[in-house]
Amino acid sequence: PPFDSSTSAWTGGPTSTPNMSDEAPEATPAVEAPADEAPKQKMVKMPDGTEVAALADGEYDVIVLGTGLKECIISGMLSVDGKKVLHMDRNDYYGGESASVNLNQLFERFGAGAPAGTLGNSRDYNIDLAPKFIMANGVLVKMLIMTGVNKYLEFKQVDGSYVVKDGKPNKVPATDTEALATPLVGFFEKRRLRKFVMYVDEYDVEKPATWQSHDLKTITCKDLFAKFGLEKGTVDFIGHSLALFDNDKYLNEPAMQLIERCKLYGESLARYGKSPYLYPLYGLGELPQAFARLAAVYGGTYMLHKPIEKVVYDANGKAAGVLSVGEDGKPAYAKCGLIVGDPTYFPEKVIKTQKVVRCIAILSHPITPGQEASAQIILPQSQIGRTHDIYVFCVSSGHCVAAQGKYVAFVSTVSTRDDFGANLAKAANEELKEGLKLLGKVDSYFFDVYDVKEPKADGVSDQTFISKSYDASSHFEETTEDVMDLYKRIYGKPLDLSKTMVDLTPDDE
Repeated sequence: PPFDSSTSAWTGGPTSTPNMSDEAPEATPAVEAPADEAPKQKMVKMPDGTEVAALADGEYDVIVLGTGLKECIISGMLSVDGKKVLHMDRNDYYGGESASVNLNQLFERFGAGAPAGTLGNSRDYNIDLAPKFIMANGVLVKMLIMTGVNKYLEFKQVDGSYVVKDGKPNKVPATDTEALATPLVGFFEKRRLRKFVMYVDEYDVEKPATWQSHDLKTITCKDLFAKFGLEKGTVDFIGHSLALFDNDKYLNEPAMQLIERCKLYGESLARYGKSPYLYPLYGLGELPQAFARLAAVYGGTYMLHKPIEKVVYDANGKAAGVLSVGEDGKPAYAKCGLIVGDPTYFPEKVIKTQKVVRCIAILSHPITPGQEASAQIILPQSQIGRTHDIYVFCVSSGHCVAAQGKYVAFVSTVSTRDDFGANLAKAANEELKEGLKLLGKVDSYFFDVYDVKEPKADGVSDQTFISKSYDASSHFEETTEDVMDLYKRIYGKPLDLSKTMVDLTPDDE
């Protein structure tokens, strides 16, 4: 999208669409102000009556704070829906906590000086701050298609999907054929596993007859597994590697979600084979930028490196606008009726729910038994004596995120300890040790710890809609659930993924 130098903003609308006619547009005569008269600054009123210089156009339907993936998806959808959107970020780059950084930026972020020359060119790296794979048939893919954003991106399949049992990574079986061949279970257990996989394959939520007398809305996952006679080890990799639950609480919950998650895994695997995951070339930072481009095409205005001095509310406690700084360094204000943002912009409106600990490592070799250039390895909680799974995620130059011959690996989990502080490296090593064992020799590594936050309220009363922080998992299912929840809170109705948003007309709504 074109850059409007007068507002330090990326703008869409008419300026982003070339004139396709044969005739040149008629020029608008310039009107010069008298030499002694400066251009008049547009002013807007804050709720208390104070007049302040306008920020950009000064008045919008929606202001979005933060350019993380969730915020950019919502911003794009609101813009396509005809809303006038101002999208701001305090950072000078897109992506927020879901950005991708080059090698120099990674070392600078962790105060590690300059990277060694043996790691290769910094520009060859695109290292995710919130690493995740995309389910090939998941909600995020449907969002990309329905908004047309998929045309801005290029994806490549992830090569392998593994689960650890008895300290060893094994390929995850997700079809009846793989179930028969897997070394994870014995001969008689394979028959039971195949029966369960076929049950999942035949399941249709709209056809209760396919539930085979199991009331999936009431029977617990634990009881359903018992009906199929599955052993604990088999239950572990079904629940954690197919259904992608990160702890065992799901066992006491209704089984419908388990079956739907397993079915999603199987359908995603069936699309391309090898694994159910996709990953964009040049890293996940491409995703928020692609949705930002969508918003700009539909008239959205983007401002990076803009300090957010204050989120302003009216006398009734409803969102009224955002106070920032203009090009002259003086206060500037934009009015709106609705605000969307990530938790970092609303510290008083969010609570801490979890703590994520992660290792980012650069290697010179693959980490899986099959020597795949990209892969996920899940360590189920019960296999490693933890309350949550450990996720290991590896990508390489094949996805244009590392120098040739180099691999970028991430090891992540949820931690319950509070003694990181000065003991960060030691504590993180202890929390991630089972996953770190799978990496082998490491060229360079960093540890990161952050709090997962979520809003205290749904945002309807004050028209302030806040997303959740990114979790420790190596897939996007929790992320897209949060986007769906944001949309429902804003619009009061679920997002219809069956419609193509870019083709919507007033008659369709």
